[in-house]
Amino acid sequence: MINITLPDGSVRQYDSGVTSLEIAQSISEGLARNVLAAKVNGSVWDATRPIKEDSAVQLLTWNDDEGKNTFWHSSAHLLAEALEDLYPDVKFGIGPPVENGFYYDVDLGEHHLSQEDIAKLEQKMLELARQKNEYLRSEVSKAEAVEYFTKKGDEYKLDLIKDLEDGSITFYEQGKFVDLCRGPHLPNTGFIKAAKIMNIAGAYWRGDEKNKQLTRIYGVTFPKQKELTEYLERLEEAKKRDHRKLGKELELFAFSEKVGMGLPLWLPKGTLLRERLEQFMRKAQVKAGYQPVVTPHIGSKELYVTSGHYEKYGADSFQPIKTPNEGEEFFLKPMNCPHHCEIYKTRPRSYKELPVRLAEFGTVYRYEQSGELHGLTRVRGFTQDDAHIFCRPDQVKEEFLKVIDLVLYVFKALGFEDYTAQISLRDPENKAKYIGGDEAWDKAESAIIEAAAEKGLSTVTELGEAAFYGPKLDFMVKDALGRKWQLGTIQVDYQLPERFQLEYIGADNQKHRPVMIHRAPFGSLERFVAVLIEHCGGNFPLWLSPEQIAILPISEKYHDYAQQVYDRLQQDDIRGYIDNRDEKIGRKIRDAEVRKVPYMLIVGEKEQENGAVSVRRHGEGDLGSMAIEEFSTFFQGKIAEMLNN
Repeated sequence: MINITLPDGSVRQYDSGVTSLEIAQSISEGLARNVLAAKVNGSVWDATRPIKEDSAVQLLTWNDDEGKNTFWHSSAHLLAEALEDLYPDVKFGIGPPVENGFYYDVDLGEHHLSQEDIAKLEQKMLELARQKNEYLRSEVSKAEAVEYFTKKGDEYKLDLIKDLEDGSITFYEQGKFVDLCRGPHLPNTGFIKAAKIMNIAGAYWRGDEKNKQLTRIYGVTFPKQKELTEYLERLEEAKKRDHRKLGKELELFAFSEKVGMGLPLWLPKGTLLRERLEQFMRKAQVKAGYQPVVTPHIGSKELYVTSGHYEKYGADSFQPIKTPNEGEEFFLKPMNCPHHCEIYKTRPRSYKELPVRLAEFGTVYRYEQSGELHGLTRVRGFTQDDAHIFCRPDQVKEEFLKVIDLVLYVFKALGFEDYTAQISLRDPENKAKYIGGDEAWDKAESAIIEAAAEKGLSTVTELGEAAFYGPKLDFMVKDALGRKWQLGTIQVDYQLPERFQLEYIGADNQKHRPVMIHRAPFGSLERFVAVLIEHCGGNFPLWLSPEQIAILPISEKYHDYAQQVYDRLQQDDIRGYIDNRDEKIGRKIRDAEVRKVPYMLIVGEKEQENGAVSVRRHGEGDLGSMAIEEFSTFFQGKIAEMLNN
C-alpha cells in the first residue's frame, strides 16, 4: 500500500501502481470524467501512469493551466495523426502547446495547405478524436528510437534524438500514430470535442534560417463546441479592440519607417492621455514620499559594465556610440537603475534618512528583432514609471508592502480588477544565470513571499523567472477578454548596491550596504496604454480620456454660446472640443460616439436662454438638461468617484 496526499491535506491509501485516474474514480465518477492529467510530487503526469510510492497528487482538469497544456499537447498529436492520415509522406518537427492552443512544425514536401485542405484536416481530427484512442506511453532505448525513425524516414525526429540521453526517451502512441515525446497526455482522444486550425505560418527548423523552412500549423481545441464558439467570438472582439487599430482611429499614436521600427510617435491626443497617466502617478508618488529625478538618455559603457547589464545584455543591445575620443563609448540607456545608483552616491547617507525613494519617467532603449515588434506592446524605445528605493534591510518588507498598495491603487483607478501576483524566483538548477550569493537571494525571496501573503494576494510561484539580480513580484492582469498581461513589477535587489559600493552610516556609526527595491506599477507606459486600450475598447476612464466632452451646437447661430460653454468648462480642467462643422446634429452625435467621447453637450436656443447644456452619455443616451455649473459639478463628482472609491 502507498499513501496519497491530496491538496486538501487528506491522506488516502491505495495499492502500489494505482493511477491518478483510479484515484479520481474512488472520489467520484463525475471527477474522473473531467480529469485530464495529474501533478505527482510537483511533476505533471499522465492520469493513467502508475504511481508506485507515497506521493502528493493534484488532479488536473480543464480549469487548471497544466490541464489545458496537457489537453493542447495531446491535440498537437491528434493534428499530427490527422496529417499523416491525409498526407502519408509528411515529416514532423516539434508540436508543443502554447498559451492558447498548440502548433506543429511539419514538412509537407511540395504540398501547400489550401482552405479546403484545412477544412478536411479539422474534420479528420474530430473523426479520429471520436475513436477515443488511448495515449499510450512507452520507454524506449536510444537505439530503438533511432531505428524507428530511420525506418520511417523522419530526419527531424532523428535530429532531436541526437540530443537525448539513453534511458530518458519515451514514445507516445494513439491510433496509428507514434511520436517522440516526454508527455504528458490525456487518457484518450475522446476528450477533444471541438477543433479549429487558426493559422498557417513558416518556421525554420530549430529556429535557424540556414535550415529548411517548415510549415507551422497553429490550432486550438476544446472539450465542448460551445467553448470553441465563445473563444472565436472573443477573438473577433479582440480584433475590434486591437490597440493598433484603435490607436489609429482615435489618433493616439503612429509609427514611421523614416523614424525607425519600434519607435512610437505620440500624437496630440495620445500625448494628452500619456500625460494624464504621468500626472496621476506623480501625484501618488509625491504622497508616498518619492523624489523626482531626471537622468540622460545615454550612459558610459563603464556604467553598465559595473551594473552587470553589459555582460548579460551587451551583445543584444543597440551598438555603442563612439565619440572622437579614442576608446570612449556610450550606450543608449537600456535601464534607469544604474543612473539612480549614481544619484544615491552623490553624497554620504545616514540610516536616519533611509529609505531614499527616487522616481523617474525614464525613456530607455532596447534592441528587439523586427519580427518581434508589435504595436506598443513590443517596441525599441519606451518610458518606464521607474523608481528605486534604497532602504535598510529591516525596512525591506515595509517598503515592499507600500509598493504593493501603490500598484493596487493604479489597477483600481483604471478598472483592472482581475489580477494575479506572480512570485518570480531563481531557477535552483541553474544559479549561474544570476549574480550574488545564496544568503542575499534567500532574504530577498523571503521578503517578497511574506509581503504577498500579508496583503492576501492571489499568487503563483514561477521558478527561473527572477531578474538576474534579484527575485520579483510581477502582476499578471486579465483584461476584459480574459487575456493575461504582465504589467506592474516590484523587485528586491541586494546585488546592485554591492556592485556600486552603495553605503549608509548606521546607528553604530559604521558603514552598511542598503537594499534596493526596483518598482514600476505601469511597467512601460507604451505597453500599459496598449493593454488599457484593448481592455476598455478605447472607452477610457473619464478622468483619463483625451477628449472628455464634445460641444455640439445645433447650428451656426449657437457657435458663440458653444465657445462660452467650452471656455467655462476649461477652467475646471474639463477637456474636449467644439464641433462647428456645417452638419446636422444627428451626424455630429454619431461622429462623437465613434470617437468614444464620454459626454456630448448639445447647445441650441433653449440651452442658450437657460445657460444650460443638453447632456448625452456615450453608449447610454440622453441624460437631460443641466446648467453649466451643475454639469461641471456632476462631471467632477464622477471623476472623484472613480479615483477615490
